[in-house]
Amino acid sequence: MNCLSTMGGEYVCNLSPELIQRAKDELNEDPERRAADIQHIRDWLKKQPHIKARTDDWTILRFLRGCKFSLEKTKQKIDMFYTCKSMCPEWYTNRDPQDKRLRAILEMGCVLPLPGYDNQGRKIILSRTPNIAVDAQGFADGVKAFLILLDVWRDEDEQASVTACVTVEDCTNFTMQWAALFNLNLMKKMHTLFEEGYPMRPKGLNYINTPAAFDTVFNIFKSFMKEKMKKRIHIHGSDLESLYKEVPKECLPVEYGGTNGTIEEIKDYWIKRVDARRDWLLEDEKYGVDESKRPGKPKTTVDLFGIEGSFRKLNID
Repeated sequence: MNCLSTMGGEYVCNLSPELIQRAKDELNEDPERRAADIQHIRDWLKKQPHIKARTDDWTILRFLRGCKFSLEKTKQKIDMFYTCKSMCPEWYTNRDPQDKRLRAILEMGCVLPLPGYDNQGRKIILSRTPNIAVDAQGFADGVKAFLILLDVWRDEDEQASVTACVTVEDCTNFTMQWAALFNLNLMKKMHTLFEEGYPMRPKGLNYINTPAAFDTVFNIFKSFMKEKMKKRIHIHGSDLESLYKEVPKECLPVEYGGTNGTIEEIKDYWIKRVDARRDWLLEDEKYGVDESKRPGKPKTTVDLFGIEGSFRKLNID
């Protein structure tokens, strides 16, 4: 794991010379200008009365890298990320990894950044549809657990902020009951959060063990995607040999024909990491936006997701 270290909140680069050069070539990152760019965004955030954001070097740098060091795009992305965060309270509040319901999902190993990187230096993220109660509460908890793992991984993996990631989604448990929970509003909400909010650069989206229920939902979900993302989609069905053409076999867990540890081993590692970051996760709930303080017209769920405000919270009582 190529983790980040900080000293007094300042960014301490752990990248190899090769990755530093790659950041220059692919992300327009100039080591001599990096600190000034980070400070520019920090100064901008101080002037945004509606945004309460993390302003440490590393957090800002992740957004800069995700936007290839375009300052304007970085500002838009940060605003969008924290706006989405505040408008999705069912996913971003009560994120205690020791909560009984969340713990049960985390123990299933539904989201697993796999050890090491592929032959292009990219992180492989394996996710599996959880085998839990198929209702609004179960769905919200499943997304919340996914985001907990995603946020901890992003905060600890510097290499992936340069080399990006490839996802593998195992849809074995995606039943018609799950499909019934997906409506257009919910799919738009998820798309906006992941494609427009997170400073991530997924280079490949791989789907395996895809039942008919998945096809029905995904064809609609795909309609929201940008063309460049559609070209990165690979649906393999139950053909693992097809998957290996996109994701090296040796990068995958034993259960998927690989040699990169077992699901249980990888899951145990991430459970320990999430527990170690419990205070950070709980503190993270205070960051977001206050629309009453936004300069100009406040944004609503209709503006952001094209949905009515009444949909903001799922009925999970």
